[in-house]
Amino acid sequence: MKLGPQLHRIGNDIVAVYLIVTDDGITVIDAGLSGHWPELISELDSLGRSVSDIRGVILTHGDTDHLGFAERLRRDHGVPVLVHAADAARARGEIKPKASWGKIKVGALARFFWYASRKGGLKTTYVSEVTTIEDGQVLDLPGAPRIIGLPGHSPGSVAIHSAAADAVFVGDALTTRSVLTGENGPQPAPFTDDPAQAAESLARIADLDVTWVLPGHGAPWNGGAAAIVRRIGEFRAA
Repeated sequence: MKLGPQLHRIGNDIVAVYLIVTDDGITVIDAGLSGHWPELISELDSLGRSVSDIRGVILTHGDTDHLGFAERLRRDHGVPVLVHAADAARARGEIKPKASWGKIKVGALARFFWYASRKGGLKTTYVSEVTTIEDGQVLDLPGAPRIIGLPGHSPGSVAIHSAAADAVFVGDALTTRSVLTGENGPQPAPFTDDPAQAAESLARIADLDVTWVLPGHGAPWNGGAAAIVRRIGEFRAA
């Protein structure tokens, strides 16, 4: 799915993976579920590119539904997997999250688990080796992605800003569709370690001059960063 000249998405509104596509190669943002691998190959084929064009995978955080095919790219193709140091152990499977679930609608949760089971999400392949990144770092990868620390959902949650893609990738720092309730629209993400810290962290992306704010779950948002941060504040206050 093409969102912009250098911006593509695979997966769907339940679980999404993003590609920054440039003449110098491709940066993958999050790795979804292992069963997204055929979609990755298909998207690369449609672009006339291949796995050899992927220069790195950046994880917005270390949760299992973002690890997907990351280890496969690292192990079989030598692609580095980058994650904030505070979530490195999480991505390696050494630490498991213990966040509360919150409000649930059985139908929505069943749809999430049904989709995850179809895409290999019930068995996680953790990343054996990671390259750690930190807040403020501009990575030598296609799209010149800049790391913005957004702790709260997890200690090492980050946003990834790419001016070339006109986008900020936010992982589970926010969502536009709750996997637990099916409710659409900008809102705090479930399974968050520290909701108060997550809310405070969002101020760090509010001033970004981008069209796209791209969550790991939910529809892409093309109304700018300031608007979505404001909408989430209104949701929390309601």
